[in-house]
Amino acid sequence: MPLVRIRSLKLGVETETWFDGPYDSRYIVNAGDLLIGMDGEFGCFEWKGPPSLLNQRVCRLQDFTGELIPRFLLYGINDYLKEIEAATGFATVKHLSSKQVLGIEFPVPPLQEQHRIVAILDAAFDGIATAKANAEQNLQNARALFESQLQKVFTERGAGWVETTLGAEIDLLVGFAFKSANYSASEGDIPLLRGDNIVQGNLRWDDVRRWSKYDTAAYDRYWLRENDVVLAMDRPWVKAGLKHSLITADDLPCLLVQRTASLRCKSNLVSRFLLYLVRNNAFIQHILGVQTGIGVPHISGQQIKDFAFARPPTAQQEQIAASLDKLSEETQRLESLYQQKLAALEELKKSLLHQAFSGQL
Repeated sequence: MPLVRIRSLKLGVETETWFDGPYDSRYIVNAGDLLIGMDGEFGCFEWKGPPSLLNQRVCRLQDFTGELIPRFLLYGINDYLKEIEAATGFATVKHLSSKQVLGIEFPVPPLQEQHRIVAILDAAFDGIATAKANAEQNLQNARALFESQLQKVFTERGAGWVETTLGAEIDLLVGFAFKSANYSASEGDIPLLRGDNIVQGNLRWDDVRRWSKYDTAAYDRYWLRENDVVLAMDRPWVKAGLKHSLITADDLPCLLVQRTASLRCKSNLVSRFLLYLVRNNAFIQHILGVQTGIGVPHISGQQIKDFAFARPPTAQQEQIAASLDKLSEETQRLESLYQQKLAALEELKKSLLHQAFSGQL
């Protein structure tokens, strides 16, 4: 069988360099053109929109040999790119070079066989797309159900709820400015909790900084305790959500670094109730309304303490936290199942492409 081989390609340009126009016709993309994204989620796709400018790090395929139909070429290129990904670790690198694109080649069967393969792949991929859309919608529904219940808890106040502020109910501690020049690389030293370690409801210790365990006497007040709620004070809210977490025994010992805050409950507040309180929309809107700074939005300890809310009796706080814990666990279980399904569907796509271009379909 003859081989498909890409003889040349046209790389895009930075659009900022073309604002005076008119655009060079070589960089215009038309419907039906085959494009490859060379960064991020790379892959070959057919352009279906109006004439547009070919942007930087996207290439248009040109001058390919072989008698073939465009969708067969598209599927074949994506199979080839998946092989590159598997061999070179593109899952982390996410970068494709012009040399790799120009090295694309694979056998081309007769036109009748191409049509058969394309028909099978089109039908299969349509079914996979529908299944993915359903799984993603179910995933969103599971998250929305939890968020709805969370907001409901803090808007439907009951008997015995007391109007108060966080400042009246917690001891707030802002971390110390440990000198980065004195950070330790020793595994046996004390982890430092920075804003970068705090994500949405969890801590990540994969990029931890440490402090010598022999130099902690001056920092006694910065030791974190189990059940402390911690917040990032620089860029406290990002698209993924509020950067907050609860300290567990597994996180200890650790010391609190500047621009992070520890919220330690007094006798009338339950830690897990506080965790859900800061996660609810009222607190997030409060933070977004008072944060300052453009490049790196930040909040102060006083702004955290100023948040006003209604506090239920401690027994009811325990009940609310337990109910939300149970719902959260179920939501996480469903999320895990849906994520597994999405991953399995992606693997199925790869498998079908491989079978199609290795003569097994």
